[in-house]
Parts: sequence; C-alpha cells; structure tokens
Amino acid sequence: MKSLFTFIIFLFTVNFVASAQDARVYGRLTDEDDGRGLEFANIALLNPNDSSVISGGMTDENGEFSFNTAPGEYLLRLGFIGYEQRISAVTVEAGSDLELGTVTLSQGSTTLEEVTVEGVAQLFESDIDKRTFNVENSIVAEGGTAEDILETLPSVQVDEEGNISMRGSGNILIYVNGRPTNLSGDDTESILQQFPANSIKSVELITNPSSRYDAAGVGGIINIILKKDQRQGLNGSVNASVGTRNKYTGGVNLNYGTRKINLFANYSYQYRELFQISESIRENLNATGNRFIDQDFRTDSRNEAHLIRTGFDFNINDNNTLGFYAQSNYSDRGRTRLYNQRFLDINQNLNSLQLRDLNENQQRQNYEVGLTYDLELDTLGQKIYLTSSYAYDDADRVELYDELFFTGAETNNPEDRILQRYERPRESNLFIFQADYEKPFGDGVLELGAKSTLNRSFRSQEFGETQSPGFNTNPSDVNYIRNDTVSDTFAFDEDVHALYMIYRNKIGKFGYQAGLRGELSLTESRQGNLDSTFVNNYFNLFPSLYLNYDLGQEKEFQINYSRRISRPSIWNLASFYNVQDPLNLRIGNPYLQPEFTDSYEFSYLQGWEKIFVTGTLYYRQASDIITRVFSVLDDNSAIVTFGNANQRRETGFELINQINPNDWFDATLSTNLFYQEIIGDNLGEGLNNSNFTYTVSLLGNFRIPRIASLQLQGNYRGPIALPQGFIEPIYGINAGIKRDILNDNATISLNVSDIFNTRVFRISTEDANFTQDRYFNRETRIGTLTFTYRFGGFRERGSGGRNRDDDGDDDGDF
Repeated sequence: MKSLFTFIIFLFTVNFVASAQDARVYGRLTDEDDGRGLEFANIALLNPNDSSVISGGMTDENGEFSFNTAPGEYLLRLGFIGYEQRISAVTVEAGSDLELGTVTLSQGSTTLEEVTVEGVAQLFESDIDKRTFNVENSIVAEGGTAEDILETLPSVQVDEEGNISMRGSGNILIYVNGRPTNLSGDDTESILQQFPANSIKSVELITNPSSRYDAAGVGGIINIILKKDQRQGLNGSVNASVGTRNKYTGGVNLNYGTRKINLFANYSYQYRELFQISESIRENLNATGNRFIDQDFRTDSRNEAHLIRTGFDFNINDNNTLGFYAQSNYSDRGRTRLYNQRFLDINQNLNSLQLRDLNENQQRQNYEVGLTYDLELDTLGQKIYLTSSYAYDDADRVELYDELFFTGAETNNPEDRILQRYERPRESNLFIFQADYEKPFGDGVLELGAKSTLNRSFRSQEFGETQSPGFNTNPSDVNYIRNDTVSDTFAFDEDVHALYMIYRNKIGKFGYQAGLRGELSLTESRQGNLDSTFVNNYFNLFPSLYLNYDLGQEKEFQINYSRRISRPSIWNLASFYNVQDPLNLRIGNPYLQPEFTDSYEFSYLQGWEKIFVTGTLYYRQASDIITRVFSVLDDNSAIVTFGNANQRRETGFELINQINPNDWFDATLSTNLFYQEIIGDNLGEGLNNSNFTYTVSLLGNFRIPRIASLQLQGNYRGPIALPQGFIEPIYGINAGIKRDILNDNATISLNVSDIFNTRVFRISTEDANFTQDRYFNRETRIGTLTFTYRFGGFRERGSGGRNRDDDGDDDGDF
C-alpha cells in the first residue's frame, strides 16, 4: 500500500511538472457571413516535418476552443466541413498562453490562408519593377519624419537641402499613396516634413517605372504608403515621442471596420526645433578689389505641424467598392538666421564686413480630397478602377532683414543700416482624374488607361527696403519702398493628358510585359513684370518593356527598359530674382525644355534558405538635362540659373543582400557602384565633368526574445560629380532599441541618429573664373524616446475592392 501510494504521488508529481510546462491554446471560430460560432469544428496542431497530429480539440456550441500542449513549433490547422481550411505556422512558448482571438471561416473555399501571426516582417519585397520596404518596424526613424525614413533605405540619399536622389540620380518624383503631391519638386523637404515617420507603413522605390506610371521623374518614383488599417471592429494606436533640443510628436490612428465599411482617421502633431550651420569661401580669380568672400551663418528654426487624414472604404457588394479620403496639413514655421559676410582682398585682409539678420515666419496649409471606385464587371476578370482627387496648397511667407555694414577696421556707421521686407506667398491647385481598365486577353492580361493631371500654380514676391533708419527703429514700424525689379508675379499652368496600354503574359518560364504611354503636355507661364506669356506644348511617347525568366524557386533574370521625362518646375521657370542672400542670387529660366532619359536594367534575383540577393546592372542616358549653372559677377556676388545641358550618362551596378542566419538576427547590405559623366559645354566652358563613386548601406536587426529589439543602420556615399564641381563623401550611423510592454500592447523605443555627428555636406564648385568651397551642417545627431500603445481587434479583412494607387500595386507579376 505504501509503495502504491508512493507511486501515485510520483505519477501526480510528474504529471504536475509536465503540465506546468504546457501552454494553453484558445480562441473562437465563427462563420464569416453571419458571425455565428461554428460548433464541432476541428483545431489541430501538426508536426511541421510530417504533418502528423500532435494535439488539438473541438469547438463548443459557441465556437470556442481551448486545449493544452507542449511548447514547440507547429502548424495550426483550423477546419470545418463545407468551409475553407486555414493553415499557418505558430510558436507555442513555455508558460505563455497562445490566444488566437476570433477567427472566421468562409464557406465553399479550399484556399489556404494564414491566421494572423505576429512576427518580424521582411525588410523589403522585390517585384519586377519596384522594391517595397516595410518601415513600420523602423526603430532608428521613430519620432522623425518621412525624410528620416528615406535616409535609412538602400539606394536613397538626402542632401543638405532635403533633395532626394536614388542610385545617385536626382529628379525623383514623390508620390503619397500612389498620387503625386501638389508641391513642386524643389520643395521636396516640405513634402517629407509633412508626414511623421509613425504615419508611414511602407515605401516603394520604383527605379524604372512602367508605362502605367506617370512618365515624369527620370530618377524614378518614391511612393510613400501611409498607414490605413482594415481590421474589423474598433482598433487603433496612439503614440508620443520626445527628442533632444525640443522635438515632440504625437498622434492617434483609429479604425472601425465591418464587413461592409471600413472607417479610418489619423491625427499627427509635430513640434521640432532644428539648427543649421553653413560656411563658405569664394575666390573670384578676376576680381581686383574683393578677391574673397568669406561667409557663415547659423539658422535656428521652429516648425509646428498638424496632419489630419480620414476616409472610408465601402463595399457596396462583392463587385463594387467606393472609397473616399480627405487630408489636411497645417504648419507654422519660424526661422532666425545671422549672416556674417566678410570681404577680403587678394592677401585675405578684411576690406569690409556685413551682418545680415533674418527673421522669418511662414504659415502653410494643404488640403486634399479624393474618390476611388473599383468595379469588377464579371467573373472573367474584367475590372475598372476610377480615381479623382483635388489638392490645394497655400503658403504665406514673410522675411524681415536687418543689415549692418562695417569697415575693414570693424567700425560701423548707423546711417548705413538697411531694413528689408520680403513677402513670398504661393498657391497651387492640383486636379487628377484617372480611369484604368483590365481584361484577360488571350493567355495574358491587357490594361488600358487614361489620366489627366491639371496643375495651376501661382508665385509672387514683394520686396521693399528702407535705408538709414537709425539704430533704434523697429523693422515692423517702417515704410518699405517697393523694389519694382525684384517684386514680381509668376503664374504657371500645366496640363498633362495621358493614354497608356500594357499587355503582360507568361509562356512557360518566360514572362513579359510591354507598354506604351502617350502624354500631351500643355504649359503656359505668365510673368508679371515682363507682361509676357510663354507657351510650350509637346507630345511624347514613352515605351516600356519588362522581360523575366524563371530559373526555378527563388531564381530569376529580369531585363527592362523605359523612357522618362523630367519637366521643368515652376521654380526652374520663374524668371524673378531670389534675393534672400544678395551675395547668392537665383533666377529661373522660362525657356527651359524638358529632360528625357532612356533607362536600361538587367537584374538577377536568387534566394536561399537564409540569404536573398538582388544584383542589378543599369545604364541611363539623358538628354537636355536640367542643371544649375553657377556664375560669379564682377563684385564677387554669385548668381544661379538653370539651363539644358547636352547629356548625362550613368552606368552602375547595385547589389542588395538580405541575410537571415537565425531567428534573432537579420541584416540588409546594399552597395551601388556607378560612373557618371556630364556633358554641359553647350552652356559654357568647363561644364563637362565625370567621376566614379559608390554608396554602401547596412541595416541590422537584433532580437533578444522577451527583452528588446535593436537596430543599427549606417551608410556611406562617395563623391558626386556636378557640372562645375563635386559633392564630397558623407557617412553616418544610426542606432535604436525598442521593447514591447503591457502584454505586448505597447512599445517603448529609444534611438539616436547620426551618433558620431558626421553627416556634414561639403561642396566644391569651380570654373575658369572662380572657386568656392561650402560646408553645411544640419542638426542630425538627435536622440528620441517614443511610446506607442495599440488596442482593438487583430484580424486583417479579407478580399474586397482595392485602389491601385493606394497600394501602389503594379501588375508586373507574371
């Protein structure tokens, strides 16, 4: 009896210890159509090696299930007679319950779909004509803006003025949710600063766009996809961050979804203070008086912005989906800047000194509304997509200057003081109408489309000054005398009407996509002071061709070609002076012609179990390239204008490696080697240039289970050739760490950008008459602490209408 009792105690103890290590798996199965619980449905955990059943259970009368199992890696199978079967990989951890929530099954389908399982998403997905980067899990850009996101991506570089280049080429077209913005390309930094990093889901880099895309953007298209959830029930997230030197962001994302309608609303707030430091020295080789100008300035800026976005997707029925969105952005920016301008003789002795103090305020508002309608005509695959949108942008910018003049002995005469007032309002209206049709044709698919983009832009400036106001005069209390030469207006209308056709097919392992786009451009600009109108209308064809050959699982060759155009923007064309800095003037050229580029790419993709490699050899040849032309006047002041240089040729090789050696570490290493040649001697002597350079980018993710995730990102960009000089190499390293808290419903993260404060831009410019070296350092070393809290449902909504532009999906798959 004692032995039997001891044996029973032993069995009880073993069972208790074993069960203590088990984990509970539970959830509920419901019918997708009416939401009722599915009774007697089967749930099983399978061995992933041989699909044998390890454990499982059945649902009760309410569709609920619960069972215990040992920790491990499993395949989860959920099924019921007459319903679809769902299979997904799950991990059961010791002492940690696995809650699957409410899972719906639909009748009559045999498609295997995944139950939502939390995990780390891949950094990017490669398609035939684009790469989509998942940036939701970017730690190093938390609390920053879209600009900070882009700086972490392979192939992308951001210069000292916020301009974007891709694979070393500028003239990038910025899209947001598949649509061009109504801000000019020269205002890229303002576009990117509108969107906090936390509002961005993914970024598409389209290096060689097909004929379905707008032909603009010779360097490619960057499409920023904003977050818009599509889960059933009420769900969302809130976030807040604080950064060094007064940087604050906060936001809320809300979503309410049913089977018929999905409503979403997002609000983001930003307040950021930044500083910039610049130094330059210019030598006029022909000057007899002021041989050198030595300048430096410091800018302190404050930017406060509100972004609101809302809308809905309404599934009218299985074949019709209506979408609506509205977006509003308001920003208030203030800047102060003090210019120190020293005029030196040939021996670099001080001749005179000027101190120019800037105080600037700008209010900007941007509104956008849009409608989308998706229609499936029949079960044969005929589909129609209709979109229309309107965007309005308005900015009021007032700059006050207070300038003092000193002699070489650094003495000042109060009567030499000058006060200036510079107003630069702007307004833009953008209308977009698009219709796309898709139909199976033979063994392939035919696409037809039409698009009209109507842009109405207006710029004006009022410049006035008063001389000898005395030291005690307030700049806001004086009467400014209008300068009729500088004060001016410029209106620019640009209508682009496009038709395109694409056919894609696959024959065995060989796939192809051929397209042709025709665009009629109607432009008209009106200059106030000149009382003149410039008309430039032109029609162009833009072919594209994509070929790929499937060599087997995760192996593929791709060859593609496209022709692109870069139209001059309003700031390239407006022929009035920018006099923010009288020693560095800028004026547009209304006679500029568009730039055309033929782009060729050859790519090889191969994936192994733990490595994915993409190698691309590319060649681009551009004609009539739009470029800046820098010249120095007799008084050693400089003026920048724009011209069409003859040609630019670029040959390069890009290699991207994604490595996943284990479940706690992954890395993406990219390298871009290219040779660039610019032929601009038609604009003047010495405007030909060339160089070989390269970029390297590394992004590494480290995961410490149940503790934290770490991210390290660094990049290096070699010298870049300009028609009159070079941009010197630049590099930087960013790091971040985040941890899930509150039962994984919240995340706290900390990041530091440009840890070693090395992102300093240096530009050398020269020709036969002058040399100039410029140093520019924006505030880039920033520490940010971010908190995010998530709430609501978990299940991604299934099929339904889609907006081709919203998801950026190009039918390049074969």
